[in-house]
Amino acid sequence: MTSDTQHVVNDHDRTWPIKPMENLAIKLSDVERSRLARVARNVGSRHSERPSGYHLDDSELMLDCNIAMHREAPARLVRALLEFRHQSTAEGALLIRNLPIDEELPPSPKTGNYDESWRDVEIASIVQLMVMNILGDVISYADEKQGRIIQDVVPIAGSEDKQENSGTCLLELHTEDGFHPAKPRFISLLGIRADHDRKAWTLACGIRESLAGLEGGVRATLAMPIFRIRLSSSFVGKANVFSAPMAVLRGSLSDPELCVDFHAMTALTSDGERALIRLRHALLLNLNGHVLEPGDLLIVDNEKAVHGRTNFTARADGTDRWLRRCFAIPDLRGSTESRIPQSRVYVPIRAVEDHVLAPSGSDYAGQISVGASR
Repeated sequence: MTSDTQHVVNDHDRTWPIKPMENLAIKLSDVERSRLARVARNVGSRHSERPSGYHLDDSELMLDCNIAMHREAPARLVRALLEFRHQSTAEGALLIRNLPIDEELPPSPKTGNYDESWRDVEIASIVQLMVMNILGDVISYADEKQGRIIQDVVPIAGSEDKQENSGTCLLELHTEDGFHPAKPRFISLLGIRADHDRKAWTLACGIRESLAGLEGGVRATLAMPIFRIRLSSSFVGKANVFSAPMAVLRGSLSDPELCVDFHAMTALTSDGERALIRLRHALLLNLNGHVLEPGDLLIVDNEKAVHGRTNFTARADGTDRWLRRCFAIPDLRGSTESRIPQSRVYVPIRAVEDHVLAPSGSDYAGQISVGASR
């Protein structure tokens, strides 16, 4: 598929329109924006000696972010986040505009991670953590972006055609880390810089919006554990590793949870393959999109929506598109054995002979296998 400004075109020249998310956005006033910036600076100053990168993995920092958000952030913003946490939306996404970020920004990183001091992007970092701590408990994965709590999403030269966050080609609709036994419930993408041509539309499609386009028999097939997702190279390198068989739809078939990846998922039966085609068609009829400008934060409910991105062109000049990504789950307590001790970072997935296991904990056992997908 290829993309243009407000529509996506498939290989058969069919056009799929993108509905602008801006019509659904919560936009902070300039007064609210300034107030939230002051709150973020105050939190940041209390943690000014904290090292960068994965060292933002700290419960005291998260508590400060949570308390500050509840006490001092605009009440309508906190309310919207709590409603989204408990009820989601038909689109499975929430867009917040005019959030404060740092006035003087460093160059966009060229290697996939911003390796300088986190205080160079202090306001952006704290604001994103404050928002995510209302939605749940912030987490990350040791296999991905070195386990950083806030990750950088930037184009990397040589990765243009990769179906990963480092590419610039059209990124297929997918559940974030859908192969992982502990995939995130919420994803946030904060705009630091937009692409030069404003062609990189971040897309989201909700299963609630799309469910009417699926017949009962298709829904029943998608609820069967006959699908597998190939693990991302950031987790397993070049190894050909697939998840154990899983269902695409879980829970109530009238309001299901969704887990799918249209680039990396395969079906184990012909009925499953046809059902995936029908699902993709239904989702594409309900594309919602937005070009993330500085201060725009898109939150995706990873169990109710898939997301992707249209293609764009990078210049590799330090001013390329730059987003910052952060994950959250509803409750941290149930995953103690699967995380690094005293950390919010999940232990690596490691290939061991004919299966993949975490060094400890039962969350991963029997969930992932190495070899052919069928």
